[in-house]
Amino acid sequence: MTAASTALYDIPGPATRKRHFLYGVVSALLIAALAGWVVYLLFDTDQFTAAKWNPFVYEGIQELLLRGLGNTLKAFAYAAVLSLALGALLATGRLSEHRPLRWLATLLVEFFRAMPVLVMIFFIFVALKVQPLPALVAGLTLYNGSVLAEVFRTGVNSVERGQREAAYSLGMRKMQVMTYVLVPQGVRAMMPTIISQLVVALKDTSLGFLITYEEFLHAGKLIASNLDYDLPFIPVVMVISPIYIGMCMLLSWFAQWVAKREKRSPKTEAVDVGPAEPGALLPGVR
Repeated sequence: MTAASTALYDIPGPATRKRHFLYGVVSALLIAALAGWVVYLLFDTDQFTAAKWNPFVYEGIQELLLRGLGNTLKAFAYAAVLSLALGALLATGRLSEHRPLRWLATLLVEFFRAMPVLVMIFFIFVALKVQPLPALVAGLTLYNGSVLAEVFRTGVNSVERGQREAAYSLGMRKMQVMTYVLVPQGVRAMMPTIISQLVVALKDTSLGFLITYEEFLHAGKLIASNLDYDLPFIPVVMVISPIYIGMCMLLSWFAQWVAKREKRSPKTEAVDVGPAEPGALLPGVR
C-alpha cells in the first residue's frame, strides 16, 4: 500500500529512502569516530589512571561534592518556585484588561528577558551587596520568571476562543474563566516548555561559582585547583557532568509523569456516553 503524501511534503520514494539511509549511516559513523577520537585522547593523556581517580574516594572530597550538590539543588528549588510565581504574576498582568497594568507587565517582561542572567546576578551581588545565594536566586528568578510569563500567556491564548466564549455565556466571571477553563487547559499545553525552562534554570545555577556561591561547579573547581597532576579538570568534569545530565533527565521524566497523570485524571478524561435509547413519547402520540 502506497503511503499518502502530507500537506507539507511528499512521501519519499525508494531512491530517496536509500539516500536518507546512507546519510544516517554516514552520520552515525562520523559520530562514532568522533567519540572514539575523544576516548583515545583521554587514554593518551592518561585520564583513566588510578592516580587521577583515587582522590574521589576520600571522604573529604565526597563531602565537598555532596555539599555543593545540595547547595545547587537548594538554589534551584528557590529559583524554580519563585520563577513560576513571578511568571504567573507577570502573565496575569499581560493578560489584564487595564492598559497601564498591561504596559507595566510588558515592560518588565521585555527588560528582564533581554538582560543577560550573569549581568543581573553580578549587579545584585556587587551593586546591591546581596549575599551569594539570594543574588543567584534573584537573578535566576527575574530572567526565568519573565520567560515563563510569556510561556503562560501563550498557553492561555492557545486555548480555543470558543471555550472562553462558552464560559462567559454561562455567566462566569473573568477570574473564574481563567481559573477553571483557560489555565487548566493551557498548563497541559505549556508543560514541556515549562520543564525546558526549569532545566535552563537548573543549569544556570552553575553561574553561582562566579560570585563565590559554593554550589556543585564551585566544589569541582575547588577540588581541581588543589590536585597536583596534569589536566586535573578533566576527571572532575567527568564526575560532575553526568550528575548534571542525570538531574536534567529526572526533571524531564517528572514532566512526563505529570503529563500522564493528567491524562488519567478523572477531571480530564472523556466521559463515556451511553447508546441512544428511545425517549418517552409526547402525550397523544402512539
